[in-house]
Amino acid sequence: MKTIRNSRLAQAVRGALLFAMLPAVAVAQDEAAEEIKTLDRVEVTGTRLKTSEAEGLVPVQRITRADIERTGLTSVADIIQSLTGSGSALNTKFNSSGNFGFPPDGSGVGAGSAQADLRHLGSKRVLVLVDGIRWVNEASASGVGAATDLNTIPLAIIDRIEVLEDGASSLYGSDAIAGVINIITRKDFEGISVNAQVGQYGEGDGTTKSIDFAWGGGTERVNVFLGLSYTDQDVIYSRDREQAAFPVPGTGVAFGSSGTPTGRFIFIDPNTLAEYDVTPNDGASNPVFDPSQTGCSRTDDYHCFGTADRFNFAQYNLLLTPSERVGAFGQVRFQFSEAVSGYAKVLYNRRKSTNQAAPEPLFFGPEAGTGNPLADNIFISALNPYNPFGFDLDSATNLILIGRRPVEGGARVFEQEVDTWYVGAGLEGAFNAGERTLYWDVNLAVSENKAEQANYGSYNIRKIALALGDPAACAAVAGCVPLNIFGGPGTITPEMLAWIQPVVRDRSQNELALFTANLSGSLFDLPAGSVDFATGFEHRRLEGWYQPDALTIAGDYNGVPSLPTSGKYDVSELFVELNFPLYEDSAIGQRLDLTVAGRYSDYSTGISEVTPKVGLRFQLAEELVLRASYAEGFRAPSIGELFGSASRFDAQLNDPCSTPLLDPSLAGNCATLGVPANYQQPNPQISITTGGNDQLDPETSKSFATGFIWSPSFLENSTAAERVDFEVTYYRHEIEGAIQAIDAQTQLDLCVQTLDALYCDGITRAPTGGINGFNNRLTNLGTIKTDGWDIDLVWVFPASDIGQFKAAWRNTLVGDYEAVGAAGQVQPQGPGIEVVDSAIPEWTSNFSLDWSRGGWSAGWTMRYISELREECGNAVSFPVCSNPATGINVLEATTYHDLQVGYRFEEFHDLGLTFGVNNVFDKDPPICLSCSLNGYDASTYDIPGGRFFYVRADIRF
Repeated sequence: MKTIRNSRLAQAVRGALLFAMLPAVAVAQDEAAEEIKTLDRVEVTGTRLKTSEAEGLVPVQRITRADIERTGLTSVADIIQSLTGSGSALNTKFNSSGNFGFPPDGSGVGAGSAQADLRHLGSKRVLVLVDGIRWVNEASASGVGAATDLNTIPLAIIDRIEVLEDGASSLYGSDAIAGVINIITRKDFEGISVNAQVGQYGEGDGTTKSIDFAWGGGTERVNVFLGLSYTDQDVIYSRDREQAAFPVPGTGVAFGSSGTPTGRFIFIDPNTLAEYDVTPNDGASNPVFDPSQTGCSRTDDYHCFGTADRFNFAQYNLLLTPSERVGAFGQVRFQFSEAVSGYAKVLYNRRKSTNQAAPEPLFFGPEAGTGNPLADNIFISALNPYNPFGFDLDSATNLILIGRRPVEGGARVFEQEVDTWYVGAGLEGAFNAGERTLYWDVNLAVSENKAEQANYGSYNIRKIALALGDPAACAAVAGCVPLNIFGGPGTITPEMLAWIQPVVRDRSQNELALFTANLSGSLFDLPAGSVDFATGFEHRRLEGWYQPDALTIAGDYNGVPSLPTSGKYDVSELFVELNFPLYEDSAIGQRLDLTVAGRYSDYSTGISEVTPKVGLRFQLAEELVLRASYAEGFRAPSIGELFGSASRFDAQLNDPCSTPLLDPSLAGNCATLGVPANYQQPNPQISITTGGNDQLDPETSKSFATGFIWSPSFLENSTAAERVDFEVTYYRHEIEGAIQAIDAQTQLDLCVQTLDALYCDGITRAPTGGINGFNNRLTNLGTIKTDGWDIDLVWVFPASDIGQFKAAWRNTLVGDYEAVGAAGQVQPQGPGIEVVDSAIPEWTSNFSLDWSRGGWSAGWTMRYISELREECGNAVSFPVCSNPATGINVLEATTYHDLQVGYRFEEFHDLGLTFGVNNVFDKDPPICLSCSLNGYDASTYDIPGGRFFYVRADIRF
C-alpha cells in the first residue's frame, strides 16, 4: 500500500486565516447566534446548564429553518452532510444493496437510509436527539443498525438544527464521541403554512417533489402543532450519465464482470487434461464444443475468454435511488399552572425506497469464492441435456470456474418499506428553593423503527444445483426442470426461472424506550456569581432483531448469505454538570467560568463507565470569549456488533499473487501460500465473511477543543458592518479500541507480505490458487486520531437603499487523521485521500452571500472541496489514471455554486415564491477509480452532477 502524504494543509490553513481577516467576506452563522451576553435562561445543545453564560461554552453550529429553505434540499441528512465538518455517510445517492452485502458491524447496508458523520469518525459515533431526547436507530432490513436514519425525521416539523462538533458522552451518554445533532421541533406556531417544492436535474430526470403542511394554535393554556410531510424522489440510472456508464470510468469493460450472459467456462478436459477458458460466441444459443481444438483459434462455437467479453454491470445501477417518504407529527403542550407544564407528542414516518443491481451472476467452482459450498463445490452432470462438453464438470476434479449471468431473470431489485413510530410525553416546571429557582423535567419516550425488504431477481442455489445435476434426480422433485447455463441470453426459459427464482423477504427492527429526569438551577453564590448545576437520571432499554428469509437461513440463497440477529440490553445513567464562576470584572478579564461534568453509565451487558468533562470559558472583554474543553467519552458496542451472526459482503480485492505481480519479490511468499506460478485472478469480487463479537469492549475517547469568538466592537453598527463575528476552534479526537474490522485489502496485502498468522488466519485458498474463504471479523481494532481547525466568519452589512447583505464563510481544515490496527497496521484513510467510497478532504469551505430588500431576497453559495488523491490500482495502465508513474489518481479540487432568488407577497397571505439552481455551472464530480459503484464518491460530491433546478411556493394563513 503506497503512502500518500498530506502536503497542502499548511497552505490551506494560511489561506483560510488570511482570507478570514479580509473585511469584505463573512461566515455562516445564523440568527440564533446573537450576542452571547444577552441570552435568557435557555438550554443550549452541549450543556445541560440553563444560564445566560451557556452560549459559547462549546462550538455549536445552528441551522435555522430559513437556512434549510435556502438549500433547496428535502432531506435532513443532505443538509447535515453539506456542513464542512461532516464526513462520509450513507445517503440516497448510494445504490447500497446488491454486492454491498453486510458490513461487519452487523448494521446491515441501510439501503435507502441517510445518515450523518461528524469529523470523519463514522455515523455510529454521532448521537441524534430530537428536542434533547435520544432518537431510535435505524432498522435496515439486513441487520440491526447502529446509526440513525435521518430520513425518519420530516423537514416539516423542524424549527432548527443544532450540531455540536465535540465529544459529549459526559452529558448525553454513549454514541456522542464525535458529536451531537439536536433537532428542535416547531412548538409556538400560530396559523397554517403550506410549502410545496418541485425540482429536476437539467437532463430532465431525478425529479423531486415535496409538500409540507403545518398548523398550530391554541389558548392561553394549550398549544397544538400538527405537521404533515410528503417527499417523492425519482430515480436516475447510471446509464444516463456518461461518467457512470461503465464499472470504472475510462476503462470500458476491462473491470466488468466475468459473470456474463453467454457464460465463462474454465475447466480441464478429463480426457486430454487440456485447460480451457472459453465463452460461447454471440448468437450461439446451442453452442457446439469441439474438444480437439485446444487453442484460441477455434472453428466451433467458442472462443477464449478475453477482456472484451466482460459484462458491463454498471448499466443496471442507480445514481439516485427512488424514495418516497410520508410523515405526520403532532404535539400538544399544556400549561397546568404558572410553574408546571406538560407535553405529548407522536410521530409516524413511512419510507418506501428502491435499490437496483445488475442481474445476479451465478458463479460455480473452487475459484468462485462465494463462501457457499453449494456453489463452490458444484457438480454438473454430463447427462444434463444442455451440457455441450460431454463430461461431468466436478469442482473436486476438473472444474475451476463458471460464471453465467441470467439476464433472463431481470435486474436485482430491492424494495424497502420502513416504518418509524415515536411517542413521548413529559412534565416540566420550576419551583423556588429559598431565594433560588430550580428547573425540573421528566420525560418518557418509546420509539420503533421497523423495516421490510423484498428482493426480486435472486436465485435458489440448492435448486440450481439439482437442476444442473443428474436429470433423473431432478425429475424426481416436483417442479424441477433441467437448467441451461451453457447457451446465450434467452436460453434460460420461464419454466427454468420459475424453479430457481424466488422472492427473498428480510425484516429487522430497532426499539428504544427511555425515561429521563433532570434538575437544574443554582446552588450557592461565589464572589463572581452563582454556582449553577444540572443533574439527572436516564434509563434506556434497547432491543433489536434481524430476520432474514428462511431461504437465506437454510443456506440456499445464491446472494449474500446471513443468519438471524437478536439482542437487547438496558442502561442506567446518572450525570452532573457544574459551572463555577472563578472571577468577574477583574483586571485581566470580565469573567472566567470553570465547567465540570461527569456521567456514570451501568449496562446490563457488564459495562460500567465514568466519563468526565472539564471546560473553561474566559470572557476576556465584552467582544472576546476564549474557551477550551477536555472530555472523555465512550461508545458501547451496538446490538449488531455484539450479537450479529455470520454474514457476508462482497469486496473488490486485488490479489497480490495474481500475475503479473505488482511486487515480484513476493513470488516466494505466494508459493508458500499455495498459489501456483502464473496464477491469474479470474474474479476480483471476493466474498468476505463477517460477524459480531460478544467479547467486544467499549470504545473510549479523548476529545479536546479550544478557540475563541471575537465580535469586534469597532465594527459593530459602523458604516462597514452591522455586526461581525469571527470564530476559530481547534479540535482533536482520539479513539482507543475502535470497533471495526481491518480493511480487507490491507489484511490481504499484509498476509502476502508478512505470512503472519495475524493476517493470514481466516484467508483460505483453493488448490487452483484463488481465495475461497476470507474471515474478517470485528475486533477492538486500535486507535483513530484526528485533529483540525474550524474557522468561521460572519459579516452583516448595514441596511441601505439597495437592501441588506450578509456574507458567511465556514471552513474546516483537517490536520491529521490516522487509523491504526491493534497490531500497528496503518489503515489507508488519511487527509486528502479517497479510499473505500469515502474521503477526508484537507479543506472544505462554504461561502454564502445573502441579500434582502423589501419582499425580495437572493442568495449565492459556493461549496469548496479540496483536492483528493487515490491509488489507481489495476487502472494504472489507463489514461484515466492521472499519474501512472506514481500510480496515483488526483481528484481535482471542486467548487459548486448555488443560486436562489425569491419574492414574498405580504398582501396575499405572505405568499413566497422561490426559484433556485444548485450547481449553476454544471460541475461534474471528479472521477473516482477506487469507488465501488459508478465512478463517483456519493458521500463527498454532488451526485449525479449537472444543474438542479427547483421552484418553491409557501403560503401562510
